[in-house]
Parts: sequence; structure tokens; C-alpha cells
Amino acid sequence: MTESPVDVFDRLVQVRPPEHTPVLFDTACVLGGSIAGLLAARVLADHSRRVVIIERDRTDPQGLPRDGVPQDRQVHGILPGGVDQLERWLPGITGELKGLGAVSLAPDRSVMYIDGIEQLPSRDVHTLNCSRPLLEFAVRNRVLALPNVRKVTAQATALEYDNGAVSAVRFVVDGVEEEAVRVDFVVDAMGRASRLPDWVEQAGYSRPPLHRVPTGIHYATAMFERATGPDAAPPAFTGTMFPAQPGPRGLTAGLLIPIEDNQWMVGLVVHGGHQPPRTLEEFRSLCDELPPAFGKAVGGAVTREVLNFRQADNRRRDFVGLAHYPARLVSVGDAVASLNATFGQGMSSAALHASCLSAYLTGEPDLGLPAAWYFDLLKVATDALWGPSAGSGAGDAEPAQDEEASQQQWAMGQLMQASLTDETVADAFKAVAYMRAHPGTLADPALLERAIDVNKSADTAS
Repeated sequence: MTESPVDVFDRLVQVRPPEHTPVLFDTACVLGGSIAGLLAARVLADHSRRVVIIERDRTDPQGLPRDGVPQDRQVHGILPGGVDQLERWLPGITGELKGLGAVSLAPDRSVMYIDGIEQLPSRDVHTLNCSRPLLEFAVRNRVLALPNVRKVTAQATALEYDNGAVSAVRFVVDGVEEEAVRVDFVVDAMGRASRLPDWVEQAGYSRPPLHRVPTGIHYATAMFERATGPDAAPPAFTGTMFPAQPGPRGLTAGLLIPIEDNQWMVGLVVHGGHQPPRTLEEFRSLCDELPPAFGKAVGGAVTREVLNFRQADNRRRDFVGLAHYPARLVSVGDAVASLNATFGQGMSSAALHASCLSAYLTGEPDLGLPAAWYFDLLKVATDALWGPSAGSGAGDAEPAQDEEASQQQWAMGQLMQASLTDETVADAFKAVAYMRAHPGTLADPALLERAIDVNKSADTAS
């Protein structure tokens, strides 16, 4: 790959549908029916006569939480860059979500605090807010409405191979009846606990190495009735983060989000040895230490009690440079990288992986060889999110150990400080945070020079 990571990322986040979608497969199979798996199936529908999604969970027609996704009961967000990708693959999906109750907010209705300092509002950025089950419900309905896509409720158990390529998927229905489907291409969307590495290793192929970064993150989420009517306050998204050090009682982040059915979803994230609030009384007490909007929201009637969840680590699997790997086999979503949930990148990352898959399949790949080019694209997308997610979400970032890293930290500090008062710098930061630009864009010397000048002017004025 000769393009720079910045250029590759910029190409991946484009919103135009691909113009050339050759039919490459008779049958393609996706293992897992999450957001990542569904969007992969949507891309494969352009290139396959038939797409089969094998998902062990029976999906509720009302869009209720799935047993296989315990974290879907926690606060979730779809970043603006993720919304862009959803609209790319499922045009009109945001309108459908609004019709189902999702809340779209203009920039002046969203507030973000970092270390207690209110950030400049985002210009021309509307947020889309809803629960994870509602989003998955809408995406699943759109994908399964495609004439060449179907879902099988079953548990995938193994792969079969022929001449170095995947040739079949074995699965069990209702725990007893084993079946197999012949396939021409397979996408692993089985999540952070994917068994694919075991399967390929047992078959004599290279095992993708797994890297873990401990986080010690604990969530607590509850939902409350959101008042409506002419006298009610308009809905607003409020977020607060403590990136330099944990806030009160180990708090790393707090999120207050309006969602469907006139509800507030309130999420608190704590770090390290601190325990999340487990009772409504503890939850409300911690919210009282955040901006006033939190205390007001949690004072309403409870529509769902406090639920806890623990994320022990960030994970990523590296597929680049494997000595021996099956052809016609790729991975997406958390099966590739499970990121620090504080940053809300997971679902948007899954949507970006769909664009990686499309770029690969429209690029005339040699399907008799491992999908090296796809894995290169995937690495660019993962690297762009992994650095900030693995290095700063826990509130315990270590000082730089060498001069180059120290300079980078100093430059980032200058940019962060200037983003509080300068719209140009703030826009550059938000573009990266919202997954619309690669972090490398922040290395622009002109942007750093502007930040330094802004900070000097502020110091002089004070």
C-alpha cells in the first residue's frame, strides 16, 4: 500500500456508494448478526447471489436486547462518522430511526465538558441518539429485507477448507442437528470472543496474534422518563470526561442522552479500583457531582434500573503479515478490535469496516490468495482508533519516556488547549473524534502553529 494512512482513511470515510460492484460469489456467509455482521452482509449483497447470516441469538421483532450482547443495555452512541457510513450503505436509515423515536439534535443542543471545561460547540454536526437495540433493530430490518440475504438461527462450529481457501461453514441448529453450507467467502463477525483464531490454528494456519491493554472500566447505566410538553426543557446531549485524571469517585466519563420513548439514558463510567454505583441512590448521588443537567434528569421517574457491566481490556487482532492464512476469509467489528467504550467508537468502527470490505471487493482482488489488501485497509482503520482508545481512556496516561514522544505530548497539549477557544483547532479535533478524519491530520504544522499562537494570545490577555 503506497498511500499514506491519512489518504487511505480519507478514502474509506467517503459517503458515495461504490459505482462498480461485480458479483464475485455464489454464496457468502457472515458469522454473527451484530451491527458489524449486518453491515458486512449489506456489502456482500452487492457481490453475492446469496448471503447467509448465521447468528445464534433469536432476534425479537420488537428490537429488545439480545442475550449475546450484554453490553447493549449500556449507553451507546453512533458518532457522526458512523452515521455517514450507515447512510452510505442504508440510505434513509436515519430518517427511519427518527420515525422509530431516535432523537436528532442540532449542534446548539449538545454540550461536552472535559476536565470541567465546556468545549466549543460543533459546527454543522447533528447527533443521532437512540438505544443500541433500536439501532440494531432498524439495521437488521433493512438488511434482511434485501432479496438475497437471509438469517439462520444457529451456532457456527467450524470451517472447512479446500486448496487453501474456506469452502464451507459448519453449524448446529438448536444444539443438536449439525449442518454445513458450502460457501465462497466468509466474514467473521463473532465479536471479541471470536473462536476463529482457534479454528484456523487447529487447521494448520497462522493464528492472528491478540493484543490486550487492561482498562479496568466499569459502566453503570440507568434510564429515566424524559418530560414532554410545552413547558418541558428541550432535549440535549451532555457529556463530561476526565481525561487527565479520574473525577469524583473514579469517574472517567458521564453521558446524558435523550433516546426513544421519551427517555433519558444516563451512563457513568468509572476506572481502576473504584466500583460503579449499583443502587439508584448511589447513581443519583454521583450524578449530583456532575453538571446540573444530570441531577435534573435522574430526578425523574425510573424506566429501567441501574445495570452494571465491566470491560477488562481493549483488544485487537493483527492479520497483516500472517505467514499462512486461508483465502476468502476476513473479520470485522470486535473480532478485529474491541475499543475503549468511553469513546463510543465501537458501532462506528463496525460501519467503517464495511467500507474496508467494499473497497477490497471492488478492487478486483485475487480471491485465490489471503485477503492481504483488506487486512492492510483494516489496519489503517484500526490504528486510527486504537492509539487514542488504548492510550488515554483510563485516566492514567503515563508521561513520555523519550524526547520524540515528549514533543508529541507537548504538541497535543497545545492543540487541546487551543481547541477550547479556537474554532479552527476545535473543528480539527472534532473531525478526528467523530471518525471523519485520521488522527494524522492533527500533525499539520500549520495547525500546531495556529494553536501555539492562540495559546500565547490567551496567556498575554490573562
